[in-house]
Amino acid sequence: MTLHAQFKLDYPGFSLDVDLQLPAKGITALFGPSGCGKTTLLRCMAGLTRADQGQLSLQGEVWQSATQFLPVHQRALGYVFQEAALFGHLSVRRNLLYGQSRVAASARQVDFDSMVQLLGIGHLLERLPLHLSGGERQRVAIARALLTSPRLLLMDEPLAALDLARKQEFLPYLERLHDELAIPVVYVSHAPDEVARLADHLVVMQQGRAVAVGPLTETLARLDLPVHLGEDAGVVLQAVVVERDTQWHLARVAFEGGSLWVRDGGHATGQAVRVRILARDVSIALQPVSGISIQNCLSATVEQMVDDYHPALCLLRLRLGAAPLLARVTQRSAHALELAAGKPVWVQIKAVALIG
Repeated sequence: MTLHAQFKLDYPGFSLDVDLQLPAKGITALFGPSGCGKTTLLRCMAGLTRADQGQLSLQGEVWQSATQFLPVHQRALGYVFQEAALFGHLSVRRNLLYGQSRVAASARQVDFDSMVQLLGIGHLLERLPLHLSGGERQRVAIARALLTSPRLLLMDEPLAALDLARKQEFLPYLERLHDELAIPVVYVSHAPDEVARLADHLVVMQQGRAVAVGPLTETLARLDLPVHLGEDAGVVLQAVVVERDTQWHLARVAFEGGSLWVRDGGHATGQAVRVRILARDVSIALQPVSGISIQNCLSATVEQMVDDYHPALCLLRLRLGAAPLLARVTQRSAHALELAAGKPVWVQIKAVALIG
């Protein structure tokens, strides 16, 4: 079953025109630069903005069509804004109970105590929002939204107001939600690191249009994305920890195209993880190379080459078995190695980020 969202909306100087079929599970990221229409699309989905033309249905239940428009309070959704919109005069507990009270007791699907534990806010229940950090306020805002037992959770750049330290503190709680709840999430972000860590499905937006839609791994590996990722260009692979080297604090993770040594993040053998490989950290050779510090060297095939954002560079998409990979090399190196689609090569991966 899917989430179908189709909206057309015209403002002076801006128009939104999207028609999306999204999976009704996991996290779908709306990604793109500021002003591309991500928040406008999210507000249309919520019913906060009424599009000139709009259709929205979730798993067959119609919330909006040419003849029907459910107001926001009748849509079974939760909405988390950039700034946590908590009631300042109410304690955390009473903020949460307010969210829960919007749903009849017989229809509640989310347990109060379980949500408090999941988001680590038990010690905050008697505090007022004024005495919470930014990350704590956002965790409370998410808990309140989820206690309405929504069928869909919309999140509009919930980390935008947090500094780097608070963001790193907050991300594990979002990962817990991803792993433990069956509620589909549409997550707005312009930060590639957030998208890489959290998303299952990706919608890349530009000037009010969805210019790329699909599963995260394959969509990030596309070379025709008009949204400039620059130094953040790379792929995210699903992997499993298969070995740990406690002497050197390393772990080996296996994916569909091979395996990689990474820094040991403490994950148990057999645990599913994500690895992020940036194009700038991949080099190319025509045969295996020994006597160097790079430990990850795998055979691959060049699939496609395009000019990169600087005339001295080109971007390659390669295939490691079933897994895609991006590499950034100079045009001179590509010429010297006679790189072309279909050519077998060896890739040396200098750095791999274990992100979940």
